[in-house]
Amino acid sequence: MLQKNLITSIIIEDEPLARSMIKEYLQSYPNIELLQECGNGFEGIKAIQQHQPDLIFLDIQMPKINGFEMLELIDNPPAVIFTTAFDEYAIKAFDIHAADYLLKPFSKERFDKAIQKMMLQKSNVAAVVADVALQTPSTNSRIVVKDNGKIKIIPLPQVQYIKAADDYVKIFTAEGNFLKKKTMQYFEDSLPAADFIRIHRSYIVNAQLITRITPYEKDSHLAILTTGVQLPVSKAGYNKLKQVLGI
Repeated sequence: MLQKNLITSIIIEDEPLARSMIKEYLQSYPNIELLQECGNGFEGIKAIQQHQPDLIFLDIQMPKINGFEMLELIDNPPAVIFTTAFDEYAIKAFDIHAADYLLKPFSKERFDKAIQKMMLQKSNVAAVVADVALQTPSTNSRIVVKDNGKIKIIPLPQVQYIKAADDYVKIFTAEGNFLKKKTMQYFEDSLPAADFIRIHRSYIVNAQLITRITPYEKDSHLAILTTGVQLPVSKAGYNKLKQVLGI
């Protein structure tokens, strides 16, 4: 039987020394139970799904997928205390309401302050990192999606185009299309502007695949891709294409 006010936790960190330090610091908190240690984001997702912890200690730069990408794939993330050697992600971490952001190497005193902040936020854990709208340098070359319960990493060159689909977008590749709960604006802002162009309110296209642009209706055009797909191009989208493609 779980003790009253027990907080369950998981460490998701690829550095053994950092995991050991967190475990050592946690010994001062008998009300925080460590359920599992994970060395990468894939292990972290499985552990979170299995244990449903109250709190995770999460590194950002890890093999396979980084901490931010991992959070995107979790429906109801727990409270998060980031542990990282990189200070450039701090603002992004707090934008998703992380409990705290510990910069390695961190002292026991700094760790204690992070735990205190987390305790204050505990009543609002359900809202913590519910909307992860982040883009880090390492995600600029790929998109991470869920496909039938499995995680799939799509390199950007494999993305043919992106189409709006209510609260989601559909990402089209040669292997098929994949849903992701993001906005078109998110992808317009985060994808490389020279390679992916918002040609219509409902479409972003991989410019490398455009083989020709033909007039369609008044003030509109069609973009013909190497795959044969025809996508509508609005007046504003056509102006963007001319600018980027130099036509």
